[in-house]
Amino acid sequence: MATEAPTMRRTPLYDRHTELGAKMVFFAGYEMPIQYEGIVAEHRAVRGLVGLFDLSHMGEFFFKGRGAGATLDRLVSSDVAGLDVGQARYGLLTNDRGTIVDDVIVYRISDGEYMVVVNAANIAKDRAHVLAHLGEDAAFDDRSFGTALVAIQGPRALEVLSSQTDADVRSLPSFGVTQGRVAGARATLARTGYTGEDGFEVFVANADAARVWDALLAAGSASGIKPIGLGARDTLRLEARFSLYGNDIDETTDPIEAGLGWTCKLDKEFTGRDVIAAKKADGPKRKIAGLVIQGGVARHGHEVTHAGEVVGHVTSGTYGPTVDKNIALAYVPTPLSKVGTALGVRIRGKDVPATVVKTPFYRRPE
Repeated sequence: MATEAPTMRRTPLYDRHTELGAKMVFFAGYEMPIQYEGIVAEHRAVRGLVGLFDLSHMGEFFFKGRGAGATLDRLVSSDVAGLDVGQARYGLLTNDRGTIVDDVIVYRISDGEYMVVVNAANIAKDRAHVLAHLGEDAAFDDRSFGTALVAIQGPRALEVLSSQTDADVRSLPSFGVTQGRVAGARATLARTGYTGEDGFEVFVANADAARVWDALLAAGSASGIKPIGLGARDTLRLEARFSLYGNDIDETTDPIEAGLGWTCKLDKEFTGRDVIAAKKADGPKRKIAGLVIQGGVARHGHEVTHAGEVVGHVTSGTYGPTVDKNIALAYVPTPLSKVGTALGVRIRGKDVPATVVKTPFYRRPE
């Protein structure tokens, strides 16, 4: 029986990507650039200079009203109630089973308004989850398909962005958020990112995306700016040990085994709180562990072995250009998750030696 092909969306910056010669791929319902010059070159540009990302596929949910903060505090695992205006916080949407619906960032825009950024592939699912738990004194507005997101990341991100905005981004702290104009366009600016480097995310209306993208690329030309695709975004986030929803976390994983227990404020009520607290008290049967592989590149789904027996699976794996090592994340039995444990990763039928290491694999120099 024939099935309808999935709808292919394009971000407001699609034409810019094709003009720059990007290799385009289907990702989370969008036709997105996976690379321009090459993954390694783009990765190194972000670590050493500055890179520009189109993240307009991500979802943006807005909450307004007297009960907006309380509603989000019940929905999200982290301390939303403790956010001041101008602050953001990473957290999880969890379900009644205590597993992960999505990982999100909550931004407090003003006294009565919050923005929550969700993963592109989860927009519809997250919307349904939110609406099922929405309080009567909070209004919900999904602006995902009308909002563009341009991220500028790397050691020179601040100097480039500050030349194009009237916002005081120099004094903006990490996980701070403010309002202003970028290239003349009204924008929400946040000092957040997914690369392990200092950087900013700029939220604008779709109609203003190309203007902002062009202005930042032009302003960054003397600083070595490069457009960055999803390929380098993945290698950058894995070196920094940031979880990828759908690979490292999903609705089969809980925050404790995923190494995200620190996001769960267990002295408040939120969906799945009691189950998560019990899992923390009992201790997880498995844990996600960082691996360095000697002699091969691990990929999602590869089997992890110990003494010839399969004991787990790789969730993310790549070559890390900055650390110059083959790195991976994998769920393994808790006793085998200790740093220094010798394991194997089965690559093309061969058990390649791997060692459990401390993560993040890369940490930005102070």
